[in-house]
Amino acid sequence: MLNFDFYAPTRVLFGKGEQDKVGALLKPRAKKVLLHYGGGSIKKSGLYDAVTASLRRAGLEYVELGGVAPNPRLALVREGIALCKKEGVDLVLAVGGGSAIDSGKAIAMGARYDGDVWDMYETQRPIESALPVAVILTIPAAGSEGSGDSVVTNEETGRKLGYGSPHLRPLLSIVNPALFMTLPKEQIANGVADMMSHVFERYFTNTAHTDLTDGLCETVLRTIIKSAPIVYADPSNYDAWCEVGFAGTVAHNGLVGMGRQQDWACHGMEHELSALYDVAHGAGLAVLTPSWMEYVYKTNIDMFVQFAVNVMGVRGSYREPEALVREGIARLRAFFTGLGLPGTLTGLGIDDGKLEWMAKRATCAAFGAEQPLGGLQKLYWQDVWAIYQRAL
Repeated sequence: MLNFDFYAPTRVLFGKGEQDKVGALLKPRAKKVLLHYGGGSIKKSGLYDAVTASLRRAGLEYVELGGVAPNPRLALVREGIALCKKEGVDLVLAVGGGSAIDSGKAIAMGARYDGDVWDMYETQRPIESALPVAVILTIPAAGSEGSGDSVVTNEETGRKLGYGSPHLRPLLSIVNPALFMTLPKEQIANGVADMMSHVFERYFTNTAHTDLTDGLCETVLRTIIKSAPIVYADPSNYDAWCEVGFAGTVAHNGLVGMGRQQDWACHGMEHELSALYDVAHGAGLAVLTPSWMEYVYKTNIDMFVQFAVNVMGVRGSYREPEALVREGIARLRAFFTGLGLPGTLTGLGIDDGKLEWMAKRATCAAFGAEQPLGGLQKLYWQDVWAIYQRAL
């Protein structure tokens, strides 16, 4: 096991009705809030009215900025930064899923920076501060409610980049699974694939002696595999939503990755898909992850046998490890397609026309300074291209 520094200061309020407390909880930390959200769903559901009423009861001023799109855009982030500076905002309250939260974190970071916030995504320079961020989660998927990470798309250049800092971890996240019951099936499926990928990126490792975090990863994955089909079939099942919602937070708050080298190749490859084709992040991950597994499993076949047996429930002879692994990957692919997710890039509307170029962008070979993806196995642009082709 490797040395680690686990820091997870986010206070999580979980359960029915907790969103009504947001004003009182933020009162000690803010005078003026930026209320940041996506489309009109929070207004149709009544959540917008509940949140603004709570802020008013607490005597908090607020300004608002809606319009966050999936794969959040840099232009709106810049608009939010300018609004915060103009209005003297001292806290960002993001209401929505991962896109609204990531956009809110970018705004919080840029509000304390004199230059262009995109500098941070390109240079990965550490920040010294950011406005505090609070969250009311409406879509369990990205895990951004418990992480210090933010991913933003620069629509001018077509690049989608991530940035992480302890200063971006929300101080408060409210997770009410009852708010998830109106989600369309497509969003449920995409969210499930996203949260499972957050575990996979940490689980598949060459680091030895990580029994505890192995077990945590496997339990989170098994919980999702058990409960996700229940909420997909019956979105009104509150208890199953509790399992899925909690799993999504734990999958990305850092806990299941402690003490081990992590991978993140699938996320790096998928960011090219969603940046260029604007596909749903979870759908892209559902296509790429099994293809990545098929390409790299021989690097550490024991890890993939463990996955097949402990997570996917495969039974067979340990003398035939490749058969176990192949069956585990097949079951994962079948799980995704059983939720209505695409099984191929073609199913996402992506052909082979730009795959080589995308592989070079994903590894930065296109920019003259190649940075291979992955921890389990280093993937250069030729490897990424091969995985894209395998996923067609």
